[in-house]
Amino acid sequence: MTIDAIKVGKQISYLRKVKNLTQSELGERLNVSFQAVSKWERGETLPDTAILIDLANVLGTTVDTILTGGEKVMEYKGKITVEEMREGINSLEKVGQLLGRDNIIYRYAIDGINEKMNMDVEEAFVDDYKRESLICEAIIQNMMSGKYIDITDIKNNLKYDHFKKIVCDYAAKYGLV
Repeated sequence: MTIDAIKVGKQISYLRKVKNLTQSELGERLNVSFQAVSKWERGETLPDTAILIDLANVLGTTVDTILTGGEKVMEYKGKITVEEMREGINSLEKVGQLLGRDNIIYRYAIDGINEKMNMDVEEAFVDDYKRESLICEAIIQNMMSGKYIDITDIKNNLKYDHFKKIVCDYAAKYGLV
């Protein structure tokens, strides 16, 4: 994460004003000059790490809220890999082999996926390009639900550049790059 001094400064200024504190009053509580507070708020400097916790306490917030400029940081609910997603799709295919393609459990799963995704999943089992599209969809769905995937894993383990770009674009949207 890159810290944007301007955003940090705006956040400090906003929170200080919400607390009805002057720059001098905030400085007094932290044992720094009002000029130091002014420099933080203009984005010229950042608060020293030694006083960040005290600053957060005085402003009634958290250190991460200050350092992100008030922007929400994505909290990841676990990590996935391309290989795990590939294994999941392979396992779906294996269910059809083990239970039989006419088995009601397998049929409902496949028919549900086909309906929601407007595709034929079983075609993906025999077509490498379509299989990778399904793997990418699984990755994207996991990112949308809060899972983390390393961008290098995407670039190194997906075969088609087209899909690499799509998944990397989604990863950027969800703050993974």
